[in-house]
Amino acid sequence: MPDEPLQKILSALRLSEPTPCSGENLSTQLGVSRAQIWKHISQLRKRGYEIDGAAGGGYRLVQSPDRLYAEEIKADLNTQWLAREIVHFEQTESTNQDASDLARKGAAHGTTVIAESQTAGRGRLGRDFYSPAHQNLYTSIVLRPALSMAEIPTLLLSAGLAVARTVSETLESSEAVEIKWPNDVLIKGLKTSGILMELEAEENRITSAILGIGVNLNIDPKEFPEEFRRTATSLGSQMGRVVDRVLFAQRLFQILEQIIDLHCESGFKAVRSQFESFFKMKGKDIRVAAVDGKIISGRTRGIAANGALEIEMPGGQVKNVLAGDVTICKPTNQLEETENG
Repeated sequence: MPDEPLQKILSALRLSEPTPCSGENLSTQLGVSRAQIWKHISQLRKRGYEIDGAAGGGYRLVQSPDRLYAEEIKADLNTQWLAREIVHFEQTESTNQDASDLARKGAAHGTTVIAESQTAGRGRLGRDFYSPAHQNLYTSIVLRPALSMAEIPTLLLSAGLAVARTVSETLESSEAVEIKWPNDVLIKGLKTSGILMELEAEENRITSAILGIGVNLNIDPKEFPEEFRRTATSLGSQMGRVVDRVLFAQRLFQILEQIIDLHCESGFKAVRSQFESFFKMKGKDIRVAAVDGKIISGRTRGIAANGALEIEMPGGQVKNVLAGDVTICKPTNQLEETENG
């Protein structure tokens, strides 16, 4: 069933709270019969909404389910193009794969896939992304940016900035939040979000970019698989309370749209200072497993204009790395570049 009638009914019920909204008024507002209103109410109840009332009488919304339904997110969403079309899954293998399939079928810029859980969630560099049900945010967005291939790395950094800003606002603190290049978002050094971008291109022209974002919101860190417990956290566990997943998703989509629009209009330079305010790796000793097979060790100098990580080598040479896996190390005087393997 299309989500628009459900959105209108929910909006009317919320506006009338705590007074019941009559079936007659709902019928007039939607331009459908009262029997059809009853069917919509029944559909909402099946989706987990607790609604008092009966056919022929008034209806009152008692409680909404903890679900990232399209009608919930779009109710107060202030965006122009992002998440105006939402596809929701109770469970799926991978939201990125779903969004990619939609993109190939012609899905519009901003089409958004959201899942309550993933059975094969994907992270960067082929890693799995742990995706338990009804606790976090797993979303993928179809983008059709008018950008060159060379500009995509900074678009990825901009997405990381949007997540960091949303986490910071929710946490009501920017000091504890940082971006680990290129786009992992950390709270007190522990990962709370990962981002993956996958491209479809023809003759150096980008046909679509699938932006996948996973944010740990309410999972108890004790529930993480053993290999993640020392390195990951959730926003809710850091705050000591449950995060409203709908409000978080709405705010993320609003900030993400603003930053993507600014990036596409004026380039990375327009958001670079914001990114650098969350980039706290400068001056730290690191090891980078680069995609070309090299392990590069050095000291972080900063972020280049093209989004590359600037690494100062022991002899003073600066090497730029556009993609790779970063490990922050203890300071050492014996930094070197070696061939992997």
